[in-house]
Amino acid sequence: MTTKIFHNPKCSTSRNALALIQASGETPEVVEYLKTPLSREYLVELLDKMQMSPRELMRSKEAVFTELGLDNPEVSDDQLIDAMVANPILINRPIVVTDKGAVLCRPLERIFEVLANPVDEFTKENGEVIINPNA
Repeated sequence: MTTKIFHNPKCSTSRNALALIQASGETPEVVEYLKTPLSREYLVELLDKMQMSPRELMRSKEAVFTELGLDNPEVSDDQLIDAMVANPILINRPIVVTDKGAVLCRPLERIFEVLANPVDEFTKENGEVIINPNA
C-alpha cells in the first residue's frame, strides 16, 4: 500500500506531515480532501481504522459546526458523518494511512506510529524539532 495523506495545504500541521513523510523517503498519495471529498463509506472505514468516533474527528472550530448545531450532544454519529461528507472542512487533518494503520496526526508526532521508516527527528516549518520516540 502506498502511504496516503488527507491533506489541506493551508494547514501547517498538514504541510509538516507531508514534509515528514517525504523526509522519511516516501512519496505519498496526496488527497486534498477539500477538493476531492471522501465518500461516506470511506470515511466510516477511516474512523474504524483510527478507532475514533465521528465527534473526535470533527473540527469544532469551523463556523459550519455551530451553524449546523453539531455541538448538540444529541446529534448522532450518522448525522455527524453525513455533515463531514457534505462539509469536508469539518474533517480534522492531516490523516495519514499506511500498511501500519491510520492516524489523525494531531499532535504531529502521531505520524511516527504509522510510517515504515520514519526519520529520527524532524524540524517543523516553525523551527521546532520533534523527535521520533521509537528512534
